[in-house]
Amino acid sequence: MTVVELSGGVGGAKLAEGLAAHLGQDLIVVVNTGDDLERHGLAIWPDHDTVAYTLADLDDEVRGWGLRDETWTVMDRLAALGEEPWFRLGDRDLATHLWRTDRLLAGDRPTAVALALRSALGFAPTILPMADEPVRTQVRTDDGWLDFQEYFVHRHQAPDVHEVRFDGIESARATPEVRAAIGTADAIVLAPSNPIVSLAPVLAVPGLRDAIDEARSRGVPVVGVSGILGGVALKGPADRMLASLGHESSALGVARLLRDLLDVFVIDAVDADLASAIRALGPRVVVADTIMTDDEARSRVGALVLAATRAVPSAR
Repeated sequence: MTVVELSGGVGGAKLAEGLAAHLGQDLIVVVNTGDDLERHGLAIWPDHDTVAYTLADLDDEVRGWGLRDETWTVMDRLAALGEEPWFRLGDRDLATHLWRTDRLLAGDRPTAVALALRSALGFAPTILPMADEPVRTQVRTDDGWLDFQEYFVHRHQAPDVHEVRFDGIESARATPEVRAAIGTADAIVLAPSNPIVSLAPVLAVPGLRDAIDEARSRGVPVVGVSGILGGVALKGPADRMLASLGHESSALGVARLLRDLLDVFVIDAVDADLASAIRALGPRVVVADTIMTDDEARSRVGALVLAATRAVPSAR
């Protein structure tokens, strides 16, 4: 069974680990690149690296990003030189960014660089950037338009978000690798990632939705997992962002945003009372414990999602 997961960072990485426990190399993660940025002259891929480090069992689960057992000599020295190190990069993490930037400057496609990092770190699943062209998520606040990391890290997600755009999306294209992955998938999974700034950029890449629609026409099921539990995001600003953009901050609100894609929607037991309203939108609903606190829980949720994909009738 080959599964394609559309993913952002932490929530998607946890589910990817859970799916990988059962699928190994038959898991392909198409990751959001709208959060990417250039910092200190380096190409930084936050969502990609969170998934990669998690699959390689190198991630720092306490911070939720970066490598565990990290040191901070470079950032501390930059601070001593008068630079405000608001986007902190650990010393070992910096090696990844230096290595990647050298290859991009040499003319390698981002997809090729991502595949090379997979080989270097030695994990089984494949991670594919959603596009090789640069796309940058920007949010409009009371202070005007901000690059996503300026809002997310530098301003600690404090400003209300009134609008979101994906700069460069018109020039982006789903890569041949992404289209081939979706074209041969047995199931597609929408991670419990922020639907506004993690899943939406991926789905906005020209050609990607067409590939999903074609897969669904062949009977390939799409299973989503809610990242909102009891009206709250376990990590990140998804709940506040949904509310400020006029959506309901709940599993039902997420289901409404994704309703045209979903065959099955997995929600946490805390939201069981929303199941009937979500079913009325069209998808089947699975109610379960979806909190992925450790490897065992991630594997359990991964198995649950795979079972949900198999329960969808293949004929439409």
